[in-house]
Amino acid sequence: MTWSQMQPLLAQGTVDTLYMVLWSGLVTVAGGLPIGILLVLTDKGGLLQNTPVNKIVGAIVNVGRSLPFIILLIALIPFTTLVVGTFIGPTAMIVPLAIGAIPFFARLVETAIREVDHGLVEAVQAMGGSIPTIVRKVLLPQALPSLVSGATTTVIALIGYSAMAGAVGGEGLGSKAVTYGFQRFENGFMIATVVVLIVIVTVIQLIGDLAVRLLARRVRATS
Repeated sequence: MTWSQMQPLLAQGTVDTLYMVLWSGLVTVAGGLPIGILLVLTDKGGLLQNTPVNKIVGAIVNVGRSLPFIILLIALIPFTTLVVGTFIGPTAMIVPLAIGAIPFFARLVETAIREVDHGLVEAVQAMGGSIPTIVRKVLLPQALPSLVSGATTTVIALIGYSAMAGAVGGEGLGSKAVTYGFQRFENGFMIATVVVLIVIVTVIQLIGDLAVRLLARRVRATS
């Protein structure tokens, strides 16, 4: 396969991969952030201490994290079809990608929130700050560098998930690698696919690292 033949396939695969990762990443952050915060608030000594709720939510998160993505992908076919109308294609893959990544990101959020200096929380409490105020004004701003780092890690994990999803009808670079690289024994195309994935991951990591450094400086300046 010549480069002129590979180029449109790689371009379409890259667009499909970025589409899946972008939207599933947004859904993951929207779902994982409140779950992670809830795990911290309801834990022992938390602002909303509630052991039963904490145990139930923690168990659900642990189950979600323990399931191999390929099994989750297949198990969610009926749900994906119900939500999207099909279980094939990049749009359909957003559902299992997000559901698979939400528990992972929620634990990263939990870890980031726990790193916040409890003295700052107590200071806001002493001034009469409500729990929503503490979350908005203290926990999230102080944990923002770690949250962005966690989001970067999650997005990179989603790229790996999307490659697996592509192998079972999700399109993207994974699908192109299997169809044109593996099944047709085009080793050059397979290598090109791997290189594109490495470039995407590297760019995302660099952007994430830069954002974390800038946010960390801002947090230190305002502390």
